[in-house]
Amino acid sequence: MVKEGYRKERLDRGIKARCDSIFMLTSYREILYMLLPRVLPIAALIIIPLVLEVSGQVYWQKVFILACVISLLAMGWDYLASVGLVSLGQALFFGVGAYIAGALNHYLKWPIFLTIPVATLGGALICTLLLAPIIRMRGIYFGMVTLAFPLFFNRIIEATKLCGGTEGLPGLTQFPTIWVATYLIIGALLICLFAFRRIIDTDYGMVLRGIRDNDRAIMASGINIYWVKVQAIFICAAAGAFAGAFMSHHIGIVGMSVFALDMSIMPVAAVVLGGGGTFAGATLGTFILVPLSEFLRAYGTLRIAIYSLVMVVCVVGLPEGIFHYLQRKYHQFDRWVTVEAKE
Repeated sequence: MVKEGYRKERLDRGIKARCDSIFMLTSYREILYMLLPRVLPIAALIIIPLVLEVSGQVYWQKVFILACVISLLAMGWDYLASVGLVSLGQALFFGVGAYIAGALNHYLKWPIFLTIPVATLGGALICTLLLAPIIRMRGIYFGMVTLAFPLFFNRIIEATKLCGGTEGLPGLTQFPTIWVATYLIIGALLICLFAFRRIIDTDYGMVLRGIRDNDRAIMASGINIYWVKVQAIFICAAAGAFAGAFMSHHIGIVGMSVFALDMSIMPVAAVVLGGGGTFAGATLGTFILVPLSEFLRAYGTLRIAIYSLVMVVCVVGLPEGIFHYLQRKYHQFDRWVTVEAKE
């Protein structure tokens, strides 16, 4: 509601101003102020699986693992978007990594500790080679081509019966316990989150954002923007391929469903809901959407309508994203001030 004769002013909290320098270390309040937003999410990721185990919620343990997997895809999408490449085919990275790990384990009997690293790097390399010829495309044109690749691989596998065809590759080696799987994916999630945020805050990250905002200016400075885009695709694909390789061993089977459209749409929706550009927003959005989607299964076909309504309300009400909103409220406050009339 807008008050006549007033305007809303946004100011930093005093404690935030004091935390911008080394003097933060002189007070435990300032230290806690800076640590809480970082420590609490990490602690939640570690504690939630323990709570689910104690309460006997085996199903929700699997949902938690799925949320971590989708988070890797969402962060990869956010990283790729930072260089101006909008991907609609995260399922490509996920599916290629899953099939490489599944094929190595099913046909060559390679152990998990070899299939996952090889699938991560091999899948990233294959996806990069596939997408390298189209990096000159911009906007929706790049996105449409990436969307076509998972559909293409689905039809190829179905027509040629490659890697088991529609039946897939069953009987893959699974993780010894659910705890190994859970904390492996949590560790990968935290490593990617920290690495992506560190990269984007460096000079290299500034180049990425510069290519997104004004690629001609970056080219004029003598930087090969196409090589930088190839590097971004490789990093994004590595995160997605790891997620696919992990998931194939977690469920013990790999099939055509790894190229499903859900694996492409859900990461994009998570970034939109949580807020792009921070990677933490992508993770937050995922941990809202995935449990919500599973919870609404009890409503049958009405689930899609409720899910869509929640998405619309969140996007329209918070276009900046939930994470940006929470971050702003944590560091700033609003107040109404009078508008001085001009003489």
